[in-house]
Amino acid sequence: MIRKGTVQENMGGRRLDDVAALLFEGLSKSEARRIIDRGGCSVNSGMVRVASRLVKAGDVIEVGIMEPGRFSELVLAPDALIYEDQELIAVCKPAGVNTQRTPYQLKGTLEYWVSEYFRKQNINEPARVIHRLDRGTSGAMLFPKHKRAAAWLSQRFHDNLMEKRYLALVYGSPEQEDWTVEGAIGKIGPSRYGIMPGGRAAVTKFRRLAASGGYALVEAKPLTGRTHQIRVHLESSGLSIVGDATYGGQQAARMMLHCAELVFKNERGGQILVHAPLDEAFRGFMAERGLEY
Repeated sequence: MIRKGTVQENMGGRRLDDVAALLFEGLSKSEARRIIDRGGCSVNSGMVRVASRLVKAGDVIEVGIMEPGRFSELVLAPDALIYEDQELIAVCKPAGVNTQRTPYQLKGTLEYWVSEYFRKQNINEPARVIHRLDRGTSGAMLFPKHKRAAAWLSQRFHDNLMEKRYLALVYGSPEQEDWTVEGAIGKIGPSRYGIMPGGRAAVTKFRRLAASGGYALVEAKPLTGRTHQIRVHLESSGLSIVGDATYGGQQAARMMLHCAELVFKNERGGQILVHAPLDEAFRGFMAERGLEY
């Protein structure tokens, strides 16, 4: 929830955390400091991370108040860094982690983790988010180390020169081993998308890898990059992803969608393959259903 307030005359010249606690009922000064520290506060539309900053009458303060547990630090195992060279790094994003900062948080996101990694490596560059994975999706993500790398990587995604291979666990067994969904995607709700006239063109190739006990492991190769594309196209095929409540999936410990591989050419034309291994929850669910991969 985002709360917004204007600094009154009698509040001018005081610290930001003091004023935030006065402006927003139920917000303590200590909680205001935590929100500010995590990048969840803005003054006049600019993010501020210094609780002691003095504000003046008329300043507009916004704070993002999030449910408990979503401000936790993101700690990744060393093997989460799955590729690195002079141009970029690749990280295996865990399921349940936001790719980038939100109005509610900075710490606890993969963007913040990468920025801290760069700082520790004496790389004086921000963490540039050039592609995204949904919060519930795990797998390979690329982060350039400098502007030039960001430009050519972004171009690879824009020109569909980035081969993306996902794994999805679905309820049901596809009748065909291989099939393609071509369905334009548009927004049909606050956090839901669907195939609709006037949507943006979207194409995904699918292949059944294994099936057992009413479940199937499916490979998905999106040829375009629309929001929720794989989730929407699988739902349209009658195969909702396990754990994807938004699109009718069965309840599970996590959404069973994983970006397993990214294949692309670097600036010099050399091919790079980034592989992200499945996590324990995904592999465990497969094992329990007799799915081998």
